[in-house]
Amino acid sequence: MIRVGIGYDIHRLEVGLPCRLGGVTIEHEKGMAGYSDGDPLLHAICDALLGAAGLGDIGIYFPEGEPTWKGINSLTLLSEVSKMLIDRQYQVMNVDSIIIAERPRVAPHVHAMKKNIGRCLSISEDCVNIKATTNEKVGFIGREEGIAAHAVCLIEYH
Repeated sequence: MIRVGIGYDIHRLEVGLPCRLGGVTIEHEKGMAGYSDGDPLLHAICDALLGAAGLGDIGIYFPEGEPTWKGINSLTLLSEVSKMLIDRQYQVMNVDSIIIAERPRVAPHVHAMKKNIGRCLSISEDCVNIKATTNEKVGFIGREEGIAAHAVCLIEYH
């Protein structure tokens, strides 16, 4: 049985916080505000995987306000989601994602992001795709007030 899930996440940008995308810290004057490290790409992938398996969303398993998850690296969250899928006999087949941000430039960091995600999900980085685009200076993202990400994941039951 093959299943597909979709995920979306967005985080505000604030001066002085670290900018983490795909588990990579990127030099930038602003970073993501969030209860964890605020990585919208990894959160979108977590939601897509959980959705594909019919397991709800990231907030069910890693709720804001729970001290365990305060400031946690989102690669840890993705690894936990991967374990949930493995326990239910699902194998991740591929991840396709897009980051929407005016700045910082994402392209120089895509390879490292793919390696991080592939490692967490026990798949080849060739099975992870990350695209980046701007919001053409329109809206919240266009004003550089936030960064969003979408992800689609394919999983197979074994």
